[in-house]
Parts: sequence; structure tokens; C-alpha cells
Amino acid sequence: MAVVLIGTLDTKGREYAWLRERLSELGREVIVVDAGVGQESTGPVSDFGAPASASPEDVSNVRVAAAGGAELASLRAAGDRGAAVTVMGEGAAKVLAELHAEGRVDGVLAVGGSGGSSIAARAVRDLPIGLPKLIVSTMGSGDVSPYVGAKDVTIMYSVVDIAGINRVSRLILGNAVAAIAGMAAAWSASSSVAVPPGWSSSAASTSASTAASTGAASTAGASAATASSAGLSPEGEERPLVAASMFGVTTPAVDAARERLSELGYEVLVFHATGSGGQALEGLAASGLLAGVLDLTTTELADDLVGGVLSAGPDRLTAAGRHGVPQVVAPGALDMVNFGPLSTVPERFADRNLHVHNPTVTLMRTTPAEMAELGRRVAAKLAAATGPTALFVPLGGVSALDAPGLPFHDPKADDACFEALGDFPGTTRLDLHINDPEFGRAMADRLHDLIRGEG
Repeated sequence: MAVVLIGTLDTKGREYAWLRERLSELGREVIVVDAGVGQESTGPVSDFGAPASASPEDVSNVRVAAAGGAELASLRAAGDRGAAVTVMGEGAAKVLAELHAEGRVDGVLAVGGSGGSSIAARAVRDLPIGLPKLIVSTMGSGDVSPYVGAKDVTIMYSVVDIAGINRVSRLILGNAVAAIAGMAAAWSASSSVAVPPGWSSSAASTSASTAASTGAASTAGASAATASSAGLSPEGEERPLVAASMFGVTTPAVDAARERLSELGYEVLVFHATGSGGQALEGLAASGLLAGVLDLTTTELADDLVGGVLSAGPDRLTAAGRHGVPQVVAPGALDMVNFGPLSTVPERFADRNLHVHNPTVTLMRTTPAEMAELGRRVAAKLAAATGPTALFVPLGGVSALDAPGLPFHDPKADDACFEALGDFPGTTRLDLHINDPEFGRAMADRLHDLIRGEG
């Protein structure tokens, strides 16, 4: 009874190692398909956090790229994320088709953001109706039609970003493991039932559900035990919580900050800035559960201003300040407004600088006028804060696309924002790109100081 895990191990390796271990403890065979392009995985996928449990059946990203019609080295050299996502999605689909033809797929599980979800959605699209397909996605609370299409794809909202195993993601991913293990058991049982003349495969599935239900029920109980056996019980010693905002284009910065905050004794909950992610962060900031907020990615403000699809509403960037929670803020990814597939971008933006981030996400560069207004809005929100607040400004660019030679590099627009931010007390302007590790670590150290009352 095999579950296939499809994911980008270069960015989600630890999470997939955890998923594999939980599924293995539930008695499920696991095959991992690496669809990432950040680093080469050759042979068994054994270098992503769980070498002891790696399987020779794992599929490397070299093989996935080749199945998609490209060489991995060429994809990495080109640096075109949208093109890479498309190729790896096509390649993963072909690999899955081969595994399914061999009778080795009883369910598919993937976790990720917009890119990983896009790859997984393409990968499972050609699998038969009824075969379990579960995607845990940071995009799961919005319009998921680009991922689901006309197939029976189950989408689970991740609540927090897929960025480490913490006390929230552990619950969500644990449920996903239990769900796919139970569904795979049911599918495997139904596949072994002979189908009488006139019956549909769904009828056979129903007739086998009783046999599978016992396994599915035990799966749920075993999942709870799994967390405890892994030393991850929420009843153990808990660290102070810090919430951080992240986007794919600010991931290196947040990773650096998260690593530093972990060293300083905090548990970091990362929220994907997808509108719903920002709303979840705001709600947690108002709950009294947070020691601090590292709001590095305020891109949702751009969607709110311009009319993108990932707005968190006008109250974004207010809860921490209103409730006196220490916060350190940056203008991360204010250079972009988010839309769905290119065909969905409103006609009034046809002449704007558009970038196809992946097949399901199109980004639009903000103009100097829009950046200036965003700077004013950020400054006003921070000025109204009642608690310790600091602002960090990356003079070298605000996202992975905002650098020399890249699609959104526009110093004039960035300068308009930086000037409009004004001279807010506690502002630190660094001659760094936002994704330089030093920038994220500096924000983390500053937040630590504010939490300790040394601001």
C-alpha cells in the first residue's frame, strides 16, 4: 500500500522527511518524488533529512526534469521559476503515470505554496477518478479552481506556511498524513475487489469501505501517537511564539530570521502572505499568544491598494500595534500585486509589467506612485502602534524579483516607497537586498531586543 509524496525537497526537505516518517510508522510504503530544482538529488532521495528511511524507489529531480523534457542543470542555469515549475509539473505527471501503471500508487500527498501546489496539481491531473489526491496548500482558502480543475483533488488549507514543523503545522500535517493513509487503505481495498458486471468502480469502492474503515480509524489514533513518539507533544516544554510573514520571493530572508530566532529560543510560526495567511497572522497577533511579530513580507498591502487577489484587507499590519505586541516590519514584496493565471489579469493592466510566476500565479510590478502610497500606508500603521516597533528597509531590493537583471528591478519605484516611509523612529536602513541572510538575521536580533524590553 504505497503513498507517493511529491514535493520540492530543496525548500521543503524537513517537512517531507517528517511526512515520510509518520506514514512509515502507520505501515505505509512511501515513494518520494523530488520536483525541486534548487539542488540535485541523484539516486535515492536520501539527503533531505531522513537518510535512514530513504528508499531506492525514490525518484530524483534529475529524472523528473528529464521526464518533463529538460535537463535539471539547464533549468537551474536559466533561473526562470515559472518555466521550471511547468517542466517539473509535466515531469512529475509522467513519473506518476509510470508508477500508477505499475500498480504502485494508492494515494498521493503534496504540501507547499503556490509553486509546489501548481506542480502537484499538474502531477495528479491525469490520475484516475477515485485515486486519493491530497494537497496541503497555503493557497487552500482562496480560489482553488486552478489546482483542482475538474478532478477529485482534495485541498487542505495549511493555516501557517509550510516552513518547518511547529505546534500548528504539526497538527495540520498530522491530519493530512492520517487522511491520505486512510484514503489509501480504502483505495487499495477497493482495487482488490472484483467488480461484477454492471457495477462501477465507485460501487466497488463502497463495498470495500467497511474493510478499509478499521484501518482508517486506527490511522487517526496512530497519528496522534506518532506526534508523541517523535518528541513533539504539545504538552512538552513550549518556546515563546513569534509569527513571521513570508512569500516565495522572500523565503531566504525569513529562513535566515527563523533560524536565528530558533537559536534565541523562540518557536516561529510562518504565515504565507496569501491574504488568508495575513488575516490568520493578524488574528493570532490579537490573541495574546505571541511574544512578537516579524512582519517581513507586507505584500498583501499592495493587493489591497491595487486590486490583486491576495489582499488581507485594510486592517493588515494593525493587530500587533493595536495590542502592543513587539513587531519588526519590512516592505517585503511590496513590488508586486498578485493575480491568477495570465488570462485572468484584468484588461486595464494589460500594459503593465507582468511576470508569470508559475502557471497559476501572475505577478504585476507596482509603479512608483503605488509604491509611494504603500510607503505612506506602512508609515501610518506603524506610527499608530502602541507597542515596541521597528522598521527595516532593504535598500538593495524588496523581493527575489527586485534585483539587477530581474523582471521587477525598478530603483525609482523602490526609492519612492523608501522616501514615503519617512523617518519613523526605530528605522534601520541597510544597504542589503532583502534576501541577504544578514538582513533577516538583523531583523531577528532586533525583535529579540524589543521582546526583552531593550528597544
